Order: sequence, then C-alpha cells, then structure tokens
Amino acid sequence: MDFNFELILTIVFLVSLVFWLINKFLVKQEEGLIEFAASLAPVLGLVLVLRSFLIEPFQIPSKSMVPTLKVGDFILVSKWSYGLRMPVLRTKILDINSPKRGDVVVFFPPHEERYFIKRLIGLPGDKIQVINGKLYVNNVTMPQTDTMIEAGAPRSVVMMEDLDGVKHIIQKRVPPTRMSQNFSAVVPQGHYFMMGDSRDNSSDSRVWGPVPEERIVGKAFARWMFWDDFLSIPSFSRTGKIQ
Repeated sequence: MDFNFELILTIVFLVSLVFWLINKFLVKQEEGLIEFAASLAPVLGLVLVLRSFLIEPFQIPSKSMVPTLKVGDFILVSKWSYGLRMPVLRTKILDINSPKRGDVVVFFPPHEERYFIKRLIGLPGDKIQVINGKLYVNNVTMPQTDTMIEAGAPRSVVMMEDLDGVKHIIQKRVPPTRMSQNFSAVVPQGHYFMMGDSRDNSSDSRVWGPVPEERIVGKAFARWMFWDDFLSIPSFSRTGKIQ
C-alpha cells in the first residue's frame, strides 16, 4: 500500500481546477487543451471527495492478516467511520466515532509514510500481553478455540479468537516465535495497539509501537474481489464482510 494516489489525485484536481477557472472567467475556450483540462475538474473533484471522505479501495499486499485477508484481496475502507479528515493533510474536520477493539484498520504506522492494515487490539490505557501465543488485554485472556475453517501453514494452526465479543480467525505458529512468547506493553493515551491476524508473521505494534490517533485512515469493512495475478481471472468467491 505504498502508492500515494490521494496526493497525486489532489494535485491533478487542483491543476484542472485552475484551468476550469481560467476557462470560466478568462479564456472561455470551447475546445482545445484548456477546455479539455477544465472538463476534468468536476470528475476529479467527485472522485477526490468519494475517496477522501467516503470509501477508498485498497489491495492487500502482504500475508500479515492471513487468514482473514490474503494477498490479492481487494477491500473497501470506510473513511468516515472515525471522523472526516482533509485529504493529504489528514486534519480532522468532523469527529464521528472512535476506533473499537476488534476493528480491522488501515493506518500510517509511526515509523513510515505508507499504508498498513492490522487489527486493533488495544485502546488507550490498555495493558497488552502476548504470552506463549495467547493474547491478554488488561490481564484478561482473550479465548482461542480450534476451528476447522481452513488448514494453517506448516507448523501453524488456525484458531478462532474472541476479542471482547469480536470473533475472528487468527493463525499462529506452534511453538510461538519470539515475538509471541513474552510481550507486554501499555498503550499511551491517544494511541492504538495494532496486530496482524497472522500473529507470528506480522510487523506490527509489537515491533514499531502503538499508532497515534491522527495516523488512522479508516475501517476496512468488506472484500469485493480477489486477484493476485494479472495473468489470472479475478474471483469474487471471497466477497463479503470483513470480520
């Protein structure tokens, strides 16, 4: 998710808007380069509004959210679930709801400027522990039960985890890797703790720390297509709500 399409779209829209103003009040050209560039402004403006304030599509680039999300899944992200922000600047202009434990969230991690997607595990003030592959929130074990939904990778198991009422699938190694053996942290105020559903194959808040609220982009809510190879045919077999 490294491509900053929003920045490019904003720049192109502003350029076309300048041409629209020139054509509207100065040149008033009926055909030609200025008129063509000006005609793009309404369309680009509509796309920018939709992507910035309503829904933005993404493609999953890594295995950190397996088995919930696979490489090649195309997903939809609600940009208004946690409040409206200005495009590019990310300044919040309208507060709506706060992120909730169990949400699958798209965000910018604290250490770099590219999109990540993980599950929100810890709220501000929470104590998060991962001990021998089990997750604890505020000293309470988050139940994990065996599931037959799909087989795990070699030396891995797929389980159903109940995260304060949010039931979702996780994959973990047996035995757990070092990052899942004995981890503990307290989430600072104004921050959120993120983890991948593939617990032992995820660079997440256990590695680079909690995510500041202002770096959250939106909530992933649906898969709409699977296409992992340009030589293959897109599939809609995985279409549905993201749990």
